[in-house]
Amino acid sequence: MNKLYSFLYVFVWLFMKIFHPWRAAGVENIPEGAAVICGNHTTAGDPLYVVCAVGRKRQLHPMAKEEIMKWPVIGWILKKAGIIGVKRGAADVEAVKSSLQVLKNGERLLIFPEGTRVRDGMTSEAHTGAALFATRTGAPLVPVYITPEKRIFRKTDVIFGQPYHPEFEGRKPTANELQAIADDLMERIRALGEAAK
Repeated sequence: MNKLYSFLYVFVWLFMKIFHPWRAAGVENIPEGAAVICGNHTTAGDPLYVVCAVGRKRQLHPMAKEEIMKWPVIGWILKKAGIIGVKRGAADVEAVKSSLQVLKNGERLLIFPEGTRVRDGMTSEAHTGAALFATRTGAPLVPVYITPEKRIFRKTDVIFGQPYHPEFEGRKPTANELQAIADDLMERIRALGEAAK
């Protein structure tokens, strides 16, 4: 467990508990070892909801846009706490290496396959990063649905689905297979939301 992550978690948990409480379901579905936890993304606070729902003892390594990591002081702290900065719209080799290393170390990666915030009711094509990480390392994918509408002082549902290993032919998945895995993952995430209605 990263000590800085554990330290920051206390303040994040307290803030969220007061202003943006959550209601977690399916937390037992999170594996003890490596896993790629993947959620829908509608607000900037989504990573915090998932981190709080998972709990302090299970550290997550969220992927965040590179711009945040460049903020003075805050960016340095986030990096030291295990957050991975990623350049959007380009192949970020360093981010890929860092993410793969997290999984190879038996830890959990948090990623939002849509790559950016998508308002409720809208859809966007899923990026293939999560599929790539899972198929490269053998780590399972864990879909998680976060209620799109958040209201201050009202609980937001964070629902974790069953972990699963994506299927593909051959030693490595093709580009088409990676996209199919990514699309299926988003369908599973949306299905968790539909089942909760």
